[in-house]
Amino acid sequence: MKAIVHTKYGPPDVMYLADVEKPVPNDDQVLIKVHAASVNALDWHLLTADIFLVRLEMGLLKPKRRIRGADIAGRVEAVGKNITQFKPGDEVFGDTGHGSFAEYALARERDLVLKPANLSFEQAAAVPVAAVTALQGLRDHGQIQAGQEVLINGAAGGVGTFAVQIAKAFGAEVTAVCSARNIEQAHSLGADHVIDYAKEDFTKSGRQYDLILAINGYHPLAAYKRSLKPKGAYVMAGGTVRQLFEAVLFAKWMSEKEGRRMTNFLAQIKQEDLQMLKEMCETGKIIPLVEKVYPLEETPEAVRYLGSGHARAKIVIRVDGR
Repeated sequence: MKAIVHTKYGPPDVMYLADVEKPVPNDDQVLIKVHAASVNALDWHLLTADIFLVRLEMGLLKPKRRIRGADIAGRVEAVGKNITQFKPGDEVFGDTGHGSFAEYALARERDLVLKPANLSFEQAAAVPVAAVTALQGLRDHGQIQAGQEVLINGAAGGVGTFAVQIAKAFGAEVTAVCSARNIEQAHSLGADHVIDYAKEDFTKSGRQYDLILAINGYHPLAAYKRSLKPKGAYVMAGGTVRQLFEAVLFAKWMSEKEGRRMTNFLAQIKQEDLQMLKEMCETGKIIPLVEKVYPLEETPEAVRYLGSGHARAKIVIRVDGR
């Protein structure tokens, strides 16, 4: 089968199209014929090892796994003997952990659900990692409640576009922070207020929020903290390496006893969350936004575009559009 592989860390140029052996599912795996995959920030980090800790898990000098890609949408090709929820021919979407930039990929049963009936494979592939990150950041770590004032910093891009919609679905009053070219998009997703970060620094406005979900756009933790109401929460769901280390080192220490919470997290794919997102897609509460679609052989260019920081929504890889 065809797959995009890399045998060393580096920029997207180290990725290339190759013929590799088609995977075979074990008793607890599902083999999927991939129709579409999508690119996430994690793919960039695992490819470039710009966060050195990546090497501790993926291999110190070279990656142990050659094929990137987690998000997947496709048809079940075969199942292991312990699989009970799916059968060959089922249209599914979910998370492979790694390996979706290929014609076939393996996934665990618990990391898949049936594809939303109203979505194309490209739209479905845009959902898993980004939407689960937005959902868990807002609901589980931010403890979002109806009527709260919620700010999404980095409201464009994959996670941000889902976060605006999910926050609105929970009944929040949403302020989106993005660039000027994405203001109209943020309003179309349901944002009540939109701030152009080039013209206004929301951390200096004096306005405070019940919940801030930070995805992109750098501000010191102290600035986020003063933008929170006394019982507010700051949740970091993405950003630069600098932001990550600041959050890891200082967020817990900066959390105050009277209630302001400063935290960061890494999303965990859960089947019940995928099912919830499936239902939200089918009822129109969230609509996946796909900015660009690349063929499999142009995956390196797709990853490069994501890494540029200018993506306005999800970047998708079309593997088999039939």
